[in-house]
Amino acid sequence: MNTAITDNKNIFYPPGGILLWIIIFIELITFGAGLISMIYYGNQEPDSFHSSRSLLNASIGMANTIILLTSGFFMALSVKELKVNNQKRTKQYLLLTMLLGSMFLVLKLVEYSAKIDSGLVFGYNTFFNFYWMLTIFHFLHVLVGLVILISLYFGIRKEQSKTTIGDFESGAAFWHMCDLIWLLLFPIIYLIN
Repeated sequence: MNTAITDNKNIFYPPGGILLWIIIFIELITFGAGLISMIYYGNQEPDSFHSSRSLLNASIGMANTIILLTSGFFMALSVKELKVNNQKRTKQYLLLTMLLGSMFLVLKLVEYSAKIDSGLVFGYNTFFNFYWMLTIFHFLHVLVGLVILISLYFGIRKEQSKTTIGDFESGAAFWHMCDLIWLLLFPIIYLIN
């Protein structure tokens, strides 16, 4: 494995590279605009948003928050272990990250199924339009993140791996972006009345 460490003190070479960080900022701005719009419309329709929010299962939202944050913790440990060339621990922590990410998606699918069965689908009202748009967009980001992590995992398993610490840091940065976005989504969608 190529373990050359990127110069992280240079602003043009942050962990994962400047292009990835531009993408992350664009994603954060996109989600931020969606959340600001949701707050705006929530102020326009407070009764509808309050009654709609009460139809959500905040316990599932909290469980998913804990699951995703724990996965981010293991991703950070995986990068740390890679930097000291501990392949076994790197793979173990990366597997735990992927397992927890998969648990997040399964729990979201359970929640989606309950909403669909109750008729709380896109078009039901403004609140649920935002709920579906924002959470499905996030769901897709976590799914893409898992694909990235799976490719990293199989990349580092090879004898003559071309996976670098920079590749790993890029995957970690994307994964942590998913954590951060969920930390913004969870309170605004599930908790704030």
